[in-house]
Amino acid sequence: MKSLGSIRREFAPWNDPNAKPYIAFENVTKRFGDFTAVNNLSLSVYEREFFALLGASGCGKSTLLRMLAGFEEPTAGRILLDGQDLRGIPPYRRPVNMMFQSYALFPHMTVEQNIAFGLKQDGMAKPAIEQRVKEMLDLVKLTQFSKRKPHQLSGGQRQRVALARSVAKRPKVLLLDEPLGALDKKLREETQFELMDLQQELGLTFVVVTHDQEEAMTMADRIAILDKGEVMQVATPAEIYEAPASRFVAGFVGNVNMFEGTVAAREANTARITGASGAEIVVENAGDAAAGNSVAFAIRPEKIKVSSRRPEGAANAMEGEVYDLAYLGDMTVYHVKLGDGQVVKASALNSARQTDDPLTWNDRAWISFRPDAGVVLTR
Repeated sequence: MKSLGSIRREFAPWNDPNAKPYIAFENVTKRFGDFTAVNNLSLSVYEREFFALLGASGCGKSTLLRMLAGFEEPTAGRILLDGQDLRGIPPYRRPVNMMFQSYALFPHMTVEQNIAFGLKQDGMAKPAIEQRVKEMLDLVKLTQFSKRKPHQLSGGQRQRVALARSVAKRPKVLLLDEPLGALDKKLREETQFELMDLQQELGLTFVVVTHDQEEAMTMADRIAILDKGEVMQVATPAEIYEAPASRFVAGFVGNVNMFEGTVAAREANTARITGASGAEIVVENAGDAAAGNSVAFAIRPEKIKVSSRRPEGAANAMEGEVYDLAYLGDMTVYHVKLGDGQVVKASALNSARQTDDPLTWNDRAWISFRPDAGVVLTR
């Protein structure tokens, strides 16, 4: 069985026509004066899903999260949670908790007091609070730091305290607004996997807002790409990366090379594209592109091979010159300038310590790729 990328877990209720969304944004619009932050947006999130809202600043992702939390009300449309319309329900009465980027911990309270705060507000009995706090400390591996105050903790430890406090009340949905933005790169990468494991252990629905592509790709079951308050594509990380729905999505997520051209011929699922850097490109993932259509052929750098000689039998090959080169340890990145001036980015995994075909600046080089290596985009 072939699949677009590795399958992280056997969980895909969105593919079941009988499955009902747990969270539903139905034709939601949010305006602030003359500015439209969210524009007639519809979106579904399923129970126990780790869902990411990904986009640049100002795309509307945080506004969506705030409306779900109850801090903002939609100008039009409605938001449903487990079938209930949330309009008019204040934040403290929604089965939703939100974890902010700043963590918002009480500086004068210890770790265990911070975790217990919301439980006390709800009037939970003291023995039950103590038991719940103990469970949360064990869950986030902070038992030995229970008596410390926030300023005595590292950034990663404070993040885990905020997370424990957020899930202590056992909300149906946990909202995370740029939750790892304050952490350094290495700690952020470690925490991404911790969050994934914790979400599956708790069985909660997580909705995370981020502008970090790697963060969304690592953690989420599905990603919604947003731009100017509208949804550009909703799909799994592998589908977003390997089968983007548009030029915008292809260019926004990861690195990509775009060859603009015209479909000269179409047969079954294969298309021949001309006008792209003066060469004909044979593509097997032609989608719904018809002969005569103006299209873009999108291909990721790692799908392109660079060599000093033209590869024998290659269906797609173009000659150019090594314009730039970067050795990054685990991979080498090449920028190859083609005859028409287009610079193509290619990356090669350094699986061996030595190479039989070394290339350097200003060398003549060939780029080549398989017919199934990229996709045709009509919009």
